[in-house]
Amino acid sequence: MTVSSIVNPRSLISDALVFLGDRAARRPALALSLFMAGGLALLGAGGAAGAAIAQQRLADQAAQAQLTQARAQRELNALAARVGELQAQANRLNALGERLTRIGGLKDGEFDFKRPVGVGGDEAVRDMPRDELDQSLRALQEQLTTSGEQLTVLDTLLADRAHALGAVPSREPVIDSYVTSGFGLRADPIVGGGQFHKGIDFSANTGDPVLAVADGVVSFVGERSGYGNTVEIDHGNGYVTRYAHNSRLVRRNGELVRAGDEIAKAGSTGRSTGAHVHLEVWQDGRVVNPRPFLQGNRLRG
Repeated sequence: MTVSSIVNPRSLISDALVFLGDRAARRPALALSLFMAGGLALLGAGGAAGAAIAQQRLADQAAQAQLTQARAQRELNALAARVGELQAQANRLNALGERLTRIGGLKDGEFDFKRPVGVGGDEAVRDMPRDELDQSLRALQEQLTTSGEQLTVLDTLLADRAHALGAVPSREPVIDSYVTSGFGLRADPIVGGGQFHKGIDFSANTGDPVLAVADGVVSFVGERSGYGNTVEIDHGNGYVTRYAHNSRLVRRNGELVRAGDEIAKAGSTGRSTGAHVHLEVWQDGRVVNPRPFLQGNRLRG
């Protein structure tokens, strides 16, 4: 029920005129007084009704403003959530970029993912409509998603490449050593005569750590005729390395080792004239010269 239905000025005026017309016919002076008093009353009632209507309009406007503010806040919260998602994607891309920089061996500072990129322009600045902002955010999200997928593929390829390289013999089995006998034909050091030497001998002292030359799985630990205490590592790519004449073995079959891990202690067991490390490299079931794999370490001897 509204104020207008409670107090109807037109109805009041009509009733008052009928009443005053009846009184004026009988007593003119009294009718004049009543007319003036009624007019004042009607003016008061009309003024109160107008104030109530104005107050109601203000209340409606305030309620509408609250609804508009609530809707704007919801849109702002949704926009903040999208910006948060984009920030998370950007952080992931930065982390991937830094990882690829390390794997790729790029120079420090060549790609600094923490430093903002330089941008600029002299175009006039204008207010951006909401639909244009939404379109820009969608395009940015699609770009970040595509870039993330591409970097993930590249990361996988580089990781596979690094893993493959890590499984290829590429380091000396003894630290700060030198070659005492090379691969191929040589004079037998014990009984003389010709002999084909299947590996490379490295100078070492008894007890020196013998190191894996590549990543792999220990496939043999024990004694072999002529080799003494021997360790063999299968690198999973057709390569097998053999380390012979050790004084002590420190690994077991099936153990995973990384390049540079200790696998034995150097010695002079088996057919040997003194402490050293004998290294052989087998590729697809046939023995090959280890020297080409270790050239990057500038072998001495």
